[in-house]
Amino acid sequence: MADALAPSAPHPATEARRGHLAMLAFSALVAGSFSLGSMAAPFIDPAAMTTLRFILAGCVVGAAALTTTGIKRSAFAAPWRYLVLGGLLAIYFVLMFEGLKTAEPVSTAAVFTLTPLMAAGFGWLVLRQITTPRMAAALAIGAAGAAWVIFRADFQALLRFRIGTGEMIYFWGCVSHALYAPMVRKLNRGEPAIVFTFGMMVAGTLMLALWAWPAILATDWAALPPIVWITLVYVSIAASSMTFVLLQYASLRLPSAKVMAYTYLTPSWVILWEIALGRGVPPLGVLAGVAMTMLALYLLLKDEG
Repeated sequence: MADALAPSAPHPATEARRGHLAMLAFSALVAGSFSLGSMAAPFIDPAAMTTLRFILAGCVVGAAALTTTGIKRSAFAAPWRYLVLGGLLAIYFVLMFEGLKTAEPVSTAAVFTLTPLMAAGFGWLVLRQITTPRMAAALAIGAAGAAWVIFRADFQALLRFRIGTGEMIYFWGCVSHALYAPMVRKLNRGEPAIVFTFGMMVAGTLMLALWAWPAILATDWAALPPIVWITLVYVSIAASSMTFVLLQYASLRLPSAKVMAYTYLTPSWVILWEIALGRGVPPLGVLAGVAMTMLALYLLLKDEG
């Protein structure tokens, strides 16, 4: 496991394939947090939920780091790096749960697919990564498909461009998430992905705890319904510990826009989650937008030259 998580020097094509596999797993795991999160969001403060999520996920990642690559003191040089990254992800998750109080899971997942477009912009600003014409076309198609899903296949609603409050709140979280991907590559100094993730989570937990302390004290934890605890376990282990490492790993091997391209799979995964949880199927017209996001993913992954 240590060799899989630590950056090595095999053939670049092999490393790229590993990055793609990591992001495929990422998209499958993260999708569940939209459906489960929407079920738990009405019962708990978003900041309190996110703080506990970071604590549990940090324990899992820290234990994995100790038993695989180990944690060297040198990994914590320039600790401000972890504060930057932890702050970005803390903002994202708090706004995600806040947005899910009113937004539908599939619609929220569609907002998430706007992150590749923003990540391409941040990739140029931070790393001077160039977006090719094929990638630009794919990002445009994906954004159009996302908009179609967000407005629930209603052309008149699209023309009015009245975005729901939940979707708008979550959009600003996605801005933070899009900046996170290029910042990982910018700030990493050779630390293994799992160790770098652990440092970020410790910093994020400290900032969240300071911010959310009143909400944590005000929460009646014993009275929370089971769905909150089910969601907490899932988002802490599957949608935090595992996906953080996968995202760090892929960000060190792929351009930022390609890393975030896998978010285009999220609405499709969320639809499957919604069906599995017995929460219904979205209108048929929405599937056209999902198909556009899938086409965008294909175009982005085909552009390897």
